[in-house]
Amino acid sequence: MASRPVRFPEIDDELRKIIDANMDEVPARRRAREAFKDIQLGIDHILFKTPCDDLKMEESYEVNSRGLEIFTKSWLPKSSSPKAVVCFCHGYGDRLARKLASSGYGFFAMDYPGYGLSEGLHGYIPSFDRLVDDVIEHYSKVKENPEFRTLPSFLFGESLGGAVALKVHLKQPNAWKGAILVAPMCKIADDMTPPWLLKQILIGVANILPKQKLVPQKDMAEAAFRDPKNRRLTEYHVIAYKHKPRLKTALEMLRATQEIERRLEEVSLPLLILHGEADTVTDPSVSKALYEKASSSDKKLKLYEGAYHALVAGEPDEMIIRVLNDIISWLDEHSRETSSCS
Repeated sequence: MASRPVRFPEIDDELRKIIDANMDEVPARRRAREAFKDIQLGIDHILFKTPCDDLKMEESYEVNSRGLEIFTKSWLPKSSSPKAVVCFCHGYGDRLARKLASSGYGFFAMDYPGYGLSEGLHGYIPSFDRLVDDVIEHYSKVKENPEFRTLPSFLFGESLGGAVALKVHLKQPNAWKGAILVAPMCKIADDMTPPWLLKQILIGVANILPKQKLVPQKDMAEAAFRDPKNRRLTEYHVIAYKHKPRLKTALEMLRATQEIERRLEEVSLPLLILHGEADTVTDPSVSKALYEKASSSDKKLKLYEGAYHALVAGEPDEMIIRVLNDIISWLDEHSRETSSCS
């Protein structure tokens, strides 16, 4: 998540021009990422301090069945076979891949169409269901790889990615060994949505001007990141979408969360749900409802007092470490259970 264009004191005019360019189309985002990569990887965040010498990292571009070039990345332990496959559904950024791979897991990620380094209009979701199908298509290929086919596979969804992961599960109810959901967007918090009348007007306009950036929104970095130092670091995610949500995107997210809220009882896989009690971006009460209503016989809800939305990126270091330890403990337990049952 990021909030506004920034001026970096340590960069020259040429680099500033690259990162200030219009990021609507993917060539500009890829240029900015390449030019800014070393600076971004050098930022002072606890998760970037995880050693990566023993990790094998791969990036690639794959053209999917809709003809879109999708950016994918994987992190694997170099000297041992992974304990399980973790497929990440992102929110607006990720920093936890190194930590999970260092703990013995194969961590796989992709940028949704229109996000990051994947093709598509920046920040535009014309169909949430189609986006979910793109995610299923890519992760099905990962799981069918002979190297990983026998390993347990888990979904990991953060924020918006929590809604994506839940929709993936609802479309593939028996395909996953479990899901980790961090501040899942099962419902957008009331404080983050426009008043009812304005919402109805925006829904009407979305049918005519779906790509327009017209949806009012609070400063997301301010709302999501509790630690001031980590909040400032969001500025370094130069290819993040930094504008008002596009009308169709906002409408698709609203419809997706409404559908998920109606279908909580259908969620049946093992669940670890983690949420900050002070989250004003996604509603922690809906995570409680998911925990209570899900038909899963194996489910755990962890609420963190005082924590905001960005649990693994925006909290003080001690809270991030606590959250990561809870995630890794759950994965260790469920990977062992799967191995002993197979």
